[in-house]
Amino acid sequence: MTKLLILATAAAALVGQPASAEPAPTSPSVAVAHDDLDLSTDAGVKALDRRIWRAVVAVCGEAPGYDLAGKNDVRQCRRDTRALASAHADVAIAGATRNQAIRVSSIRN
Repeated sequence: MTKLLILATAAAALVGQPASAEPAPTSPSVAVAHDDLDLSTDAGVKALDRRIWRAVVAVCGEAPGYDLAGKNDVRQCRRDTRALASAHADVAIAGATRNQAIRVSSIRN
C-alpha cells in the first residue's frame, strides 16, 4: 500500500510539471532614449514624440493590406501602445525621470 501511495504521489507531481522549461513569451519592447534631448523645448518634445512613434510601429508591427482584422489589431495596438508611451513621456518631460529611457512595449501578446 505504501509503495502504491508513493508511486501515485510521484505520478501526480510529474503530471503537474510543464513539458518544457521555455520562458513564457513576452511582449516586444523598445527602449526610447531621451537623455540627449532638451525636453524643455518644443523641438526636444517633438523629437521624443517621433522616436516614440517609431518605437510604437516597431513593437506593433504591420499587417498585410488584405488582412482587415490584422490591420485593425495593429491600429488598436498602436493606439493603446502610444497612449501608454505618451504617459511615460509626460512624466519624463515633467522631469521626474529625466535620465531614464522610456520603455515602449506592445500591450498585446
